[in-house]
Amino acid sequence: MLLRSSLWYTSAFLGSHTAFKSELVTQAITSYLIKTMHYQTEERGRPNSSDYRIYFKTSDGKYISPFHDIPLIANGDQENDVPSKKLKKNDNEVLYNMVVEVPRWSNAKMEIATKEPLNPIKQDMKKGKLRYVANVFPHKGYIWNYGALPQTWEDPNHTDKDTKCCGDNDPIDVCEIGTLVCSPGQVIQVKVLGVLAMIDEGETDWKLIAINADDPEAPSLNSIEDVRKSRSGHLEATVDWFKKYKVPDGKPENQFAFNGQFKDKDFAMEVIKSTHEHWRALVQKQTNGGEIDCKNVSVCESPFKFTGEDACNVVKLAPAGGEALPVPPEVDKWHFLSK
Repeated sequence: MLLRSSLWYTSAFLGSHTAFKSELVTQAITSYLIKTMHYQTEERGRPNSSDYRIYFKTSDGKYISPFHDIPLIANGDQENDVPSKKLKKNDNEVLYNMVVEVPRWSNAKMEIATKEPLNPIKQDMKKGKLRYVANVFPHKGYIWNYGALPQTWEDPNHTDKDTKCCGDNDPIDVCEIGTLVCSPGQVIQVKVLGVLAMIDEGETDWKLIAINADDPEAPSLNSIEDVRKSRSGHLEATVDWFKKYKVPDGKPENQFAFNGQFKDKDFAMEVIKSTHEHWRALVQKQTNGGEIDCKNVSVCESPFKFTGEDACNVVKLAPAGGEALPVPPEVDKWHFLSK
């Protein structure tokens, strides 16, 4: 899968956070000659089973963590394969890598396994059963391509100054609203347009609104207001989806900060910056990550860095692939909720 990326981070993005700059320069040196990179996926286990996993690797077959080894920022101005000193001031040109976990219209709750080595994508489980999101009328499965930004982490030990709630212990979520349906494990480059602050069981669970940079409609969507004007009802449907999707499981409706209003792109980028800094502290062992697995093959000076051979051994231990198991028939059931 094509990834227009560079592993460098710009001072324009990090602002005055100089503590990271030496490491960023080191990363830049190793990636000056990289103009494009291909990420591949390898399936292990049987789809629709508890042992199914999607592992990630580079174009030369080296296994990596999509959580830790795929860079957050996807694009930087380059001339003759050398990144310029900083991005242009126009934030529309800042693209982020998004790891797609769930394609639009599907129901399986796939997610980056943050507590497993190499953090493959797997299907979430609850009470020994695979999780599927309910079809809450009029919504069929997920109504966007759903995934996460790599190298971000919503720290459960940090209380957000705006929401007054701690983080949910996961990478920051992304709702990609383009016209194309993606595949699990696909890495795409997105423009961030805004953000919704969901409060899930007392935890801050940010939901970025973004669009695939390769989507035909991407040039005309540059802000949350553009979405509101050209996609009548889409933002309202997004709030409705997140509010009700757990109700069929017997849980109360989710709540939201800011009265359920979307914050703009500038606010969203500050949230991304903050969650990236929390991730940086996580992989540098400067904060308590609990059960989070921080093994990586590329993060400079990380005490969790391990070798390509170690990474290969992780995948070798995973079950071999096989035919998909049938999806339970109740997954297609419609749920009609009273208003």
